[in-house]
Amino acid sequence: MAEDQSPEAEESEESLDGEQQEEPKKSGLNKIILFAGAPVVLIVVGLAAAYFLGFLGGGKDELASEEHGEGHGEHAEVKQALVFYDLPDLLVNLSTGDGETRYLKLRIALELSDQAAVDKVEVVMPRIVDNFQVYLRELRLEDLNGSAGIYRMREELLKRINLSLQDVAVQDVLFKEIIVQ
Repeated sequence: MAEDQSPEAEESEESLDGEQQEEPKKSGLNKIILFAGAPVVLIVVGLAAAYFLGFLGGGKDELASEEHGEGHGEHAEVKQALVFYDLPDLLVNLSTGDGETRYLKLRIALELSDQAAVDKVEVVMPRIVDNFQVYLRELRLEDLNGSAGIYRMREELLKRINLSLQDVAVQDVLFKEIIVQ
């Protein structure tokens, strides 16, 4: 029969054999992609489903109830009892080595635990302002660079105010305005 076939028929059979040899290579590559890619896709889909169902990162209902003050236990009570007290504006000149005058203006609020703490803060307000002024006048412009500098200043002010108030703990110092000129 091979003698009856024309050279074109033989060539087409060889090309079919060549295609058949290439096909297993492609299917092998497809299997690798299938077995490597399918688990990754399943994991991503599973994590996304877990997140949206609230198993990861909290659900929408929990977030909404916290925004409306319907939290559970102590956290809701603490949030309701907090009092914010505004300190008078502070304006100080910064320490510079080159003789150039630089100013720092701060508007600060204190986070207190209850209204009774406000009365105790008002009694020692001159001491608080004095401690802040002494510390702030020694700052250099380089000390205020970046968020790390602001964070260090916040921690230092919190430490100084808690030393001034022995029986009341200020929970946080909040910056309302920071201007450096």
